[in-house]
Amino acid sequence: MITDIDINKPEPIAPEKRLELFNPATDFKQTIKLLETGKPVLITAFYSNGLVLLKALKMHLKRKLPNTTFQEQREYRSEYHKLSNLILVEIIDHKLVVKKAPSIGWLEKLYPENSSFLLSFPQTQGLNSAWQWYKNGVAIPVLRNKLHPYYGVYFPTRFDHLELFDNWLKRYDGAKKAAIDVGIGSGVLSLQMIKHGFQKVFGTDTNPNAIVGLKEYMGETKLSRKIELDFASLFGKFEKQTELIVFNPPWLPESHNADNIEEAIYYNEHLFPDFFAGAKQRLLPEGKLVLLFSNLAQITKVTTAHPIEKELAEGGRFKLENYLKKAVKVASDKTKRDQHWRASEEVELWVLTHK
Repeated sequence: MITDIDINKPEPIAPEKRLELFNPATDFKQTIKLLETGKPVLITAFYSNGLVLLKALKMHLKRKLPNTTFQEQREYRSEYHKLSNLILVEIIDHKLVVKKAPSIGWLEKLYPENSSFLLSFPQTQGLNSAWQWYKNGVAIPVLRNKLHPYYGVYFPTRFDHLELFDNWLKRYDGAKKAAIDVGIGSGVLSLQMIKHGFQKVFGTDTNPNAIVGLKEYMGETKLSRKIELDFASLFGKFEKQTELIVFNPPWLPESHNADNIEEAIYYNEHLFPDFFAGAKQRLLPEGKLVLLFSNLAQITKVTTAHPIEKELAEGGRFKLENYLKKAVKVASDKTKRDQHWRASEEVELWVLTHK
């Protein structure tokens, strides 16, 4: 049963008998020294004290660690992640104890059996942002209704590839009985297919929060009869052949020394071969296989290999019917990260059919 799935959530920390306390009168340098020895620190008085300490920690690490090369940036982020997660905040009766703290509905929703515990300050920040998105909804240009993404589920903040898919769906004149959406995530591609007249979509995902979140989002509406879910990798339990298989895979290859990589962003060496083998069995003779991809890995020089081109050249299973691309909108002036490469980034839509 989908409702029996364990959700991914921050692990509650049991309160310790004695914790170092931080308030505005506390010495910043002394506090950061404690963090560097691995000792947790509890934020007291006001929520804003946590923000102040995080800011001081960032400044300290910028002085200590050079932050120019990609590798140095990784080291900085790793150290910041380790130390910032030793900064704790207390929760009692599903509420943050400190004053002027945000009200975070996830505390009650995700921890029904446990009302009092500690979490790291960055985790509460993440829960708060996720609660705002969930509660207020996120507008997606290709959908009629807002998404209400569940905690821990990736949702698109860029829409070029979705617009490309929407325009392709408008012109699609094949059968619309059933489709498979591999890695359904927040459900955008499935909702697009339903909008364009598909009667049934089978969606899978390895993220339990995606399955639970979509189940809740659909409730008992008509949508719940049109979208069937399975908590599984690739095709899961869906063996039946369909006329359309859609896949928006991660766009970057996993690096060998990566730690705790998000499956939504990076792919491993087995993902594409396993996907194409499964798709070959499940695509009807006249069916279409649609992949949404990007040249991101090539233009950022992560790799020169392109997994879809590799399949077409060596796989012997599929041939190319259509290839569409769209230039990505220029990065916002507000973004702090260097994204000069965005000028040459293109999203891609590949349509493959049986050989």
